[in-house]
Amino acid sequence: MDASLLAGPNFPVAVAIPAHNEADWIARCLGALDQQLDGVGYRVVLLVNNSTDATAAIARSLQPNLSHILDVVEHHFPSKQQTAGQARRLAMELAAGTLPPKGVLLSTDADGQVAPDWLAANLAHIQQGADAVAGRAVLDPADAAAIPAILHDDDARECAYGALLDEIDHLLDPDPADPWPRHTEHSGASICVTLGAFRRAGGVPPIVVGEDRAFFAALRRADARIRHAPDVCVTVSGRIDGRAVGGMADTIRRRLVAPDAFLDDALEPAANRVRRARLRAEVRRLFGGQEDAPAWLCLELGCDAALLHAALKQGTFGVAWEVIEGMANGLAPVRVPMADVAEETRKARCVVARLRGNRAARVALQGSTPDRGAIVLPAHAASEMFRMAG
Repeated sequence: MDASLLAGPNFPVAVAIPAHNEADWIARCLGALDQQLDGVGYRVVLLVNNSTDATAAIARSLQPNLSHILDVVEHHFPSKQQTAGQARRLAMELAAGTLPPKGVLLSTDADGQVAPDWLAANLAHIQQGADAVAGRAVLDPADAAAIPAILHDDDARECAYGALLDEIDHLLDPDPADPWPRHTEHSGASICVTLGAFRRAGGVPPIVVGEDRAFFAALRRADARIRHAPDVCVTVSGRIDGRAVGGMADTIRRRLVAPDAFLDDALEPAANRVRRARLRAEVRRLFGGQEDAPAWLCLELGCDAALLHAALKQGTFGVAWEVIEGMANGLAPVRVPMADVAEETRKARCVVARLRGNRAARVALQGSTPDRGAIVLPAHAASEMFRMAG
C-alpha cells in the first residue's frame, strides 16, 4: 500500500468505507456522500479489498467531479484475514490517520446511500456531547418489496419486542447520553465516533462476524457516551448475495429458507431484562463511590462482598459491569424462542406500562423530569416486577 495516497491536508471529518466487489453500488454510495447538506470539509477513504471487479476504477473515475477528497486504497488481505471485521478495521484506521486530534471519524457500507443530512445529523449529536453515534440502516424500498411479507412480519415482531426491552432499560437504568426515543441498532452502515473515543476503544475488533456490534461493545467498556440516534439514517440494499459472512444478506437468505428458531441473541426474556437493568442501575450507583455494596446485592449476584468490591474498582463502569455480569448468578444470556415472542411481548408491555406509571407518579410527586435518574427498586419491589413479567 502506498502511504502517499493518503497525503494532503487534514480535515476534521473523515468517512471510511470498506468495499469488496461493489462495482454495482459504489457510484451511488459516493454520490450520496457528495450530496451532503453540511458545509464541513471532509474526506472519504475507500478501502477496496480483494476485489476482482471495477470498484476501484469506477471510484477513481468519479474523483475529479467530487466536492470532497476521495482516497482510493487497494489492499489484498491473505485469505484467512479477508473478513468484514478486518476490512472495516483497516478502513477506519486509515481514515483515522488523516484526522487531527479533535477529528470525527465515520463509516458506512459500500452498498449504502446515506441520507442528505447524514453528516450534519451525526455531527449535531457529537456537538451535543456524544462520543459516538449509532445510526439506523433501512432497506432500499425496491429491494424490500421483493422480500416475502412473512419475513417483514417476523422482523417487525422482533423489532417491536426489542424496543420494549430497550424501554425497560431506559426506565430502570436511564442513560443521560442516550435519551428516549432511541433505537437499538449497531450497524456498520452508520457509525460515527470521535477520534479520541475510537482510540480509547482500541479501534474495530478484527473479528469475522459482527465487528460493528463488537466495536460498540468496546466503546461501552471505555465508557463512551453513545447516542442511538433515530434521525441518522442510511439506506442499504436488501440483496441476498452479500459480501460479508453473517451480515444482513446472510440473514435474509437464511430466513428465506426457514424462519429462525430464536430471536436475535441480543434479546432475552422480559423478566431477565428487568433483573439485569435493575442490577446494572444499582452497580452504576455504587461505581466510583465510597459506599459499601448492600447485602441484598451480594446475595442476588451470588458473589461475596470482596469480589464485588474488586469489580467496582475497575477503571471504567463498562468494564466493572462486564466483570460483574460474567460472575453473577442468572445473568448469562438466555435466548427467546420465536414461538414465545407473543407471550414475551405481552409480559414486556405489562412491565413497561407499570414502569411508566411509576415514573409519572414520581414526576408528579417530586417535580423531576422523566429522563433524570433511575427508578430505584428495592429487593421486594423487584420481586413484584418479576412476577409481573413472569
